Amino acid sequence: MATPAPEFLRFTTHKSLAQRLVLSTLTGKPIHISQIRSSSTTNPGLTPHEISFLRLLDSITNGSVMQISYTGTTLTYMPGLITGGAVTGGSGDVVRCALPETCRRGVSWFLLPLCMLAPFSKGPVNVRFEGEGVITSATETGDVCVDTIRTAILPLYEQFGIMGSKLELRVLQRSCAGPSGKGGGGVVELRFGSQVRLPKTLHLNRSPGRVKRIRGVAYCTGVAASGNARMIHAARGVLNPLVSDVHVAAQYDQAPLVSRGDKSDPKAKKRTGIGFGLCLIAESSSEGVIYSADVPAPSSGGVTPEDIGKQCAYQLLDNISQGGCVTRVGAPTVLTLMALGSEDVGRLRLGRDVIGTEDIIGLGRDLKKFGASNWGLRDAEDDGSGDIIVSVKGSAVGNVGRKIA
Repeated sequence: MATPAPEFLRFTTHKSLAQRLVLSTLTGKPIHISQIRSSSTTNPGLTPHEISFLRLLDSITNGSVMQISYTGTTLTYMPGLITGGAVTGGSGDVVRCALPETCRRGVSWFLLPLCMLAPFSKGPVNVRFEGEGVITSATETGDVCVDTIRTAILPLYEQFGIMGSKLELRVLQRSCAGPSGKGGGGVVELRFGSQVRLPKTLHLNRSPGRVKRIRGVAYCTGVAASGNARMIHAARGVLNPLVSDVHVAAQYDQAPLVSRGDKSDPKAKKRTGIGFGLCLIAESSSEGVIYSADVPAPSSGGVTPEDIGKQCAYQLLDNISQGGCVTRVGAPTVLTLMALGSEDVGRLRLGRDVIGTEDIIGLGRDLKKFGASNWGLRDAEDDGSGDIIVSVKGSAVGNVGRKIA
């Protein structure tokens, strides 16, 4: 008897490509995406960073099938089992993901979906990002820096029963966006050793409380180290009158060396990834509530460290004023884990400006298409803040690899 052909979920355009690939991998439902930048006359089809993400998916899964059309405007993806890359059974295996110089997205664009896949892996997920396209700083395209992932996103996983002691994000070489926002040359290693059968049900609908401390990292590569002190001083000038406990660390690295690309001299090197930036996080008196802000210096230059410091401080205050218990950066991660957890109703408090964004609305539609339940929304009436309580019922998708093991 012939095996019936799989039924594909069909999508159009390139928006939320990584999000849909993650949901397809977690639920085991194949997808077909068409019209990927089909209207572009210069760069139609998949971009270099999207191709790199597909290669990363192929490395950490077993049995995945991908088909890309000749023009790159159509993608068919049939997911396999998430193994973490340790196919041989060795827990110390590291998957190496090399990003090309033409990559315009920060490494956090890869880390966010990878961290969502890692808890549902059959074994530990150890991935090392390297190559001339690794940008560890925040980018002008909206990506956050690796320090925000480490201090504001990874702690959210502990609320789902994922042990934080087994989560580690190492920055071995920092880098900023190169000329025209392309390339970086950094090195980042993620070690995600905590796998679960089902994420715990989350109840984070209490009042977010008041900010009790502010932490952050000022970083610069290939420029004067005094820029860190100037950014910190400008940020403290805005934040100290509001919060007394403010501490920002300074991190200086030399600009990474990458190949010059000269065929006459293959060994020639050049410095790239030169720049600076600042990331800040605010911890609330309510446990588990963290706000974050990221501002990088533009690759074109023309901005002083004082401008970056003040802009980041004001961005942090704006994110705090939006309310809720999770920021716009962490909300997709939390809502996705809630939808995939046990068949119980979890609750999350979000600000109106957060849940009303195009990304969150698109996530809700995608989750519904992949079989998750609808969200329930109601006003938080305890303090008149205008926040929204989102009720999410888990679909009990869970970790197939752990169940088989």
